[in-house]
Amino acid sequence: MNMNSELIIEAGRTERHYWRDLWRYRELFYFLAWRDILVRYKQTAIGVLWALIRPLLTMAVFTLVFGKLAKLPSDGVPYPILVFAAMLPWQFFANAFTEAGNSLISNANMISKVYFPRLVVPTSAVIVSFVDFLISGAILVGLMLWYGYLPDWRIALLPFFILIAFAAAMGSGLWIAALNVRYRDFRYIIPFVVQFGLYVSPVGFSSSIVPEKWRLIYSLNPMVGVIDGFRWAILGGNVTIFWPGFLLSNTLVMLMLVTGIRYFRKTEKTFADVI
Repeated sequence: MNMNSELIIEAGRTERHYWRDLWRYRELFYFLAWRDILVRYKQTAIGVLWALIRPLLTMAVFTLVFGKLAKLPSDGVPYPILVFAAMLPWQFFANAFTEAGNSLISNANMISKVYFPRLVVPTSAVIVSFVDFLISGAILVGLMLWYGYLPDWRIALLPFFILIAFAAAMGSGLWIAALNVRYRDFRYIIPFVVQFGLYVSPVGFSSSIVPEKWRLIYSLNPMVGVIDGFRWAILGGNVTIFWPGFLLSNTLVMLMLVTGIRYFRKTEKTFADVI
């Protein structure tokens, strides 16, 4: 045996079987997601209730500012429901963007020592955010029962819009995760994007207040289509969709997902070297 031989573990050594490896390492999805859920609420006095309190407080502030003080239109539905129907996808996106963006850095020790498809790490972060999304959905159900507001047949299409929200979260998460490894300045950009995006997205107000001539430009924000889709499915006939803008937003979501996967796959071979 040659005592000077070296064992080299390359991140891309099974390039031809990468997507098959994702299935082989499926238990790692569960492990990382469950670990992050436990860590997030460990040693907190009220545990998972934080997943309910944060969007509930944001909804209350937006209802007061935009509904009571600014008296913006609510498309014929109770303002708290209008806001929370948008808070659900936005909170999911914001949490996924933040958690996925920092996920590779947080798991640096594991990434630098063993091979597995790196796509597992940011995807697990998005799954954790999706769990919070499901928990927060209980508030919306409670609000609709409180106001006696029942959805119509469009609620059956909600899973489709959830998939679009998941695609937006995954696409943006993969981009920011890969960029954050190569350029650490992006860790300072993440909170700014989340904070800025909250106010330029139609969360505290209906996108119908945007003048018609600006609606298409406004829809360049991918979250506009996601939020409008949620409201259309949940709130029924009182909410209309600006279809050209909706199609534009969702096209951008799909583009962001496809390019996010490609950029992540292109750069992940270097993660272990630079992380």
